[in-house]
Amino acid sequence: MRPERPSRGPQPSFSRAALTEAAIRVADAEGLEAISMRRLAAEIGAGTMSLYRYVSGKDDVIELMVDAVVADYLPEGTALSGNWRADLGAMARQARRTVLRHPWLAPLAASRQGASPNRLRLLEASLRMVDGLGLGVDEMLTLIGAVFAYVNGFVQSELAEAEALRRTGLDLKGWTALQAPFMMAVIASGDFPMVARMATEGGRAYADIEERFEYGLERLLNGLATDLPRPAG
Repeated sequence: MRPERPSRGPQPSFSRAALTEAAIRVADAEGLEAISMRRLAAEIGAGTMSLYRYVSGKDDVIELMVDAVVADYLPEGTALSGNWRADLGAMARQARRTVLRHPWLAPLAASRQGASPNRLRLLEASLRMVDGLGLGVDEMLTLIGAVFAYVNGFVQSELAEAEALRRTGLDLKGWTALQAPFMMAVIASGDFPMVARMATEGGRAYADIEERFEYGLERLLNGLATDLPRPAG
């Protein structure tokens, strides 16, 4: 609700959108910890103190970043099909792609729930996706929340795996080989029959990350569908 430009004092030569874009660019390349008012000022070629005519500090910048990126969950002009499963599924896939492009968002997506233009637009559209199913508003919010919780959890696992690869230099095959002696000893003990089954039978189905995401998403939507009110008659 703050004005884009202050009513008094010298007028900055940049916009709030430019400040937000610079912050996203830095965070995408170096992580959220690289964000500072001094760094952002350097990125846009302004004095550090001039940034405070737009924001009160780093927390405000992060709020602007989150709101800007969340807009990509449901791009402007997206038409809803009227099929709740198709619409929620499409939004879930787009949300995952968005967070993978902006990894710093993953730990913030579930925690930063303040009202902002794009988050309210996303909430409005999400509620319209499940309107007319015979659910109360609290049930609608819980249904939508379950989908976002699945996406957030899945993506955070993906990003953790990518970070492990970066840190250790080992891909999944290399990491598995490193663990093999211990796992063989565990299996030989006979104390962990399900782990033994996993080691001998696992990895054949849904090995591809896209397949795993789709499998989980479809199972979730199936489960949600079973609990919807049945049409009268």
